[in-house]
Amino acid sequence: MLSPSRATTWLHQRLGRAVCVSYAAAGLLPAPGLWLRHPHRLPFTGAFTLSSTEILLGLVLFAAGLQVPVEALGGLMRRPHALLAGLGLRLAVPALTIPVIAFLLRRTPDTDGGGGLVLAMSVIVAMPVAAGATVWAGKSGGDQPTMVGLVLVSTLLSPLTVPVVINGLSPLLGTGHVNVLAGSIHAGGSTLATVVMPCAAGVLSRLVLPTSWLRRVVTVALPTAATGSLVLTYLNASGALGSFLAHPRPLLLVAAVLTAGVVCLLSFAIGRALARLLRLPPSSAASLTLACGMNNSSAGAVLITTALPHKPQLLLPVIAYGLLQKTAANRLLRQRTVGNPRNHSRRWLWL
Repeated sequence: MLSPSRATTWLHQRLGRAVCVSYAAAGLLPAPGLWLRHPHRLPFTGAFTLSSTEILLGLVLFAAGLQVPVEALGGLMRRPHALLAGLGLRLAVPALTIPVIAFLLRRTPDTDGGGGLVLAMSVIVAMPVAAGATVWAGKSGGDQPTMVGLVLVSTLLSPLTVPVVINGLSPLLGTGHVNVLAGSIHAGGSTLATVVMPCAAGVLSRLVLPTSWLRRVVTVALPTAATGSLVLTYLNASGALGSFLAHPRPLLLVAAVLTAGVVCLLSFAIGRALARLLRLPPSSAASLTLACGMNNSSAGAVLITTALPHKPQLLLPVIAYGLLQKTAANRLLRQRTVGNPRNHSRRWLWL
């Protein structure tokens, strides 16, 4: 039987393939994922309900916070270049990417010029940095305090930034859709606690636990959170792929993948170009690139499903982007690993 540390290393070396397996499982067997995505009331607890997605997301974020070198946070405040650049890109990337795909899609024979795809991708690029970016930042030897800071701050600011981005792109989306999305964004603001609190709990645990206890918690938390992130990927993919498999539309699938690919490529390229322009050290550059390209597609999927439940086809570009951003992150990881062989020994930064 594998020890937790060996299990972490084993999964570490196969993360890209494991993500692909999660998506394949969602396509072949979506029913369990669809059932688990919904909150369920626990027996003998009255109205108390449990959400699988929130629990899994909390595990990933707790593990990320658990590994933040707290002493380095002071340095982050003294040298906030990567943090400020990443936050600035949260507003700049939508303005640089969405008009491009809107222009390209309007040259297609689609009756609405790909309006649904533009809407879905606008929601995705407006979302805060994905919590899963901390996984890839750790694997690639990125600046973990900067990465966690970008996740937390972009999430805290999202009640302000997401409406600003959506309203700014409204000429490309249609007034009706913008109003519906704005209402759903306002109603979902309280869910920010599900992101901030687990990460804060991880940071606090690192501060207060004795070294021996902290080592034990880390040994258990890392493989657990790694597995949880893959299950979370499966649950989100099940919601997107289930309806499509019931009513297949191959041309829409091709258009969704191509659209998501263009936006993903531009986002990662913009982050990498800015990192070079600012002459950031390699670790900070990796975190900035990941923060620019990896958006919280799970939150975007929830927003679209809540606001526009009659348009399940809008989830296709969302799930395509979720897979492509992980593929791009895996490529960045390989480049960083080849360039810095010491990353093989940095197993504690796995999540």
